[in-house]
Amino acid sequence: METLLQVLSEEEKTQVHERSLKILSATGVKINTAKGRQYLKNAGAEVDENSKIVKFPRAMVEESLRLAPKDFTLGARRPGWDLSMNAGECTLMIDGEGTSMIDRKTGEHRPSTFDDWLEATRVIDALDEFGVYWDMVERGDVEQSISNAVKHWRYIFSSFSKHVQDASPNAEFSSWLGEIIQAIFGDKETVRRTHPFSFIVCPQSPLEIEAQRTDAYLELLGWDIPIAVMPMPLMGGTGPGNMISMTMLGNCEVLAMLCLIQAADPGTPFIYAPASAVMNPRTGAYNAGAIENGLLSSAGIEMARYYGLPVEGSGGGTDTYAPGIQASYERALNALTPMLSWPDLFVGSGLLGGSMILSLEQLVIDAEVFRMSKQAHRGILTDDDMWLDDVIQRVGPGRHFLDEISTVANMRSGEWLIPSLGVHQSQESWEMAGKKDILEEAREKVENLLSTHQPLPLSDEVEKELDKIQKRANQSSE
Repeated sequence: METLLQVLSEEEKTQVHERSLKILSATGVKINTAKGRQYLKNAGAEVDENSKIVKFPRAMVEESLRLAPKDFTLGARRPGWDLSMNAGECTLMIDGEGTSMIDRKTGEHRPSTFDDWLEATRVIDALDEFGVYWDMVERGDVEQSISNAVKHWRYIFSSFSKHVQDASPNAEFSSWLGEIIQAIFGDKETVRRTHPFSFIVCPQSPLEIEAQRTDAYLELLGWDIPIAVMPMPLMGGTGPGNMISMTMLGNCEVLAMLCLIQAADPGTPFIYAPASAVMNPRTGAYNAGAIENGLLSSAGIEMARYYGLPVEGSGGGTDTYAPGIQASYERALNALTPMLSWPDLFVGSGLLGGSMILSLEQLVIDAEVFRMSKQAHRGILTDDDMWLDDVIQRVGPGRHFLDEISTVANMRSGEWLIPSLGVHQSQESWEMAGKKDILEEAREKVENLLSTHQPLPLSDEVEKELDKIQKRANQSSE
């Protein structure tokens, strides 16, 4: 059977829900978007325009949970890469948004650039472990403008052919994003049906929904764009001082946004995605390598499943600034824990130093950790044909199973995970190969992917339409 981790009992999940309802109805959430407050008021929420506090009746929360689809598909440009939510599968996503880079040639840390972003996008397009795009590093050498935003989205879709999860920086930019999506994927009804793009928003903890990104999403109403809601409370800082109350706070913030979205456009696809984390009690900074982060992610995944909602989990962080022993054990433990709770999407690869430093070598190592975590979740299969009583009886005492058909069949079926990185041969073979460590091997893999992988191109017709959009965007930015 599958291996599943449980950090909350059914009673504890019910308590998180009930106590969240109490907070939402009695204390409420500050909603900084006037448009959002109006949608909620029209749906029956209690709105104080002076304080911007909105209180959510129990019936509104329960109706919003009923309206949110429990299964839908995240589409992709590449055939065969559509992702069904709540269907028992899980795919990997890169972490975001770092500000610096470990240079592969010098090993030095430096500010990230557009070229770093582009390389990372091409690498995750090449690796099958990654099914969803995220904006992994800031393009520090590119200023924000409509022209550059259009160029950025063009590069995303031309360099990455699987599902894209991103955002618009504000409402003014959103119409341009809509045009690009339509130019690439077809008319509005096709986009509504296939969901090739999902939108990420991050409520501000504690209990506050910001206006800029929320209004940017609301500008795209009618496109049926799935929304992932990712509050990031920090235990002991912007969140309370223990894990169960952190789980409840994140739940409140996700449910508040759920109510807003379903009030604005009932039936909108919604992804439950809290990224609760722990503060370093000595420094007050984000403690990325803390094992509690993995437990908090598992709790969030379990609450999403309690509601029947698709879920985006997170984990695999580290505090250290370069790949190595500390990065390895912190990332592996904080990835395996939430992976055994089994989200639909899993965020967290590639970034070091509290999710601020990108290492492409670390990214491919993390893809291997993800493969191992998936195998751990797969568990021990016990189908009728797996027991092999007859094989054991036929082979009998003192012989071997090397030449059995069942041995070969199970090697090929996934019962064995065949490693793609690391030392797994004899010491003599390792020494003859130059005693490469895993970082050298990962670096070679990155270079090979960048030199050999060709992203799925956009059609000439689509490129011509994008050229027209880019030209208008350039004029608007002059």
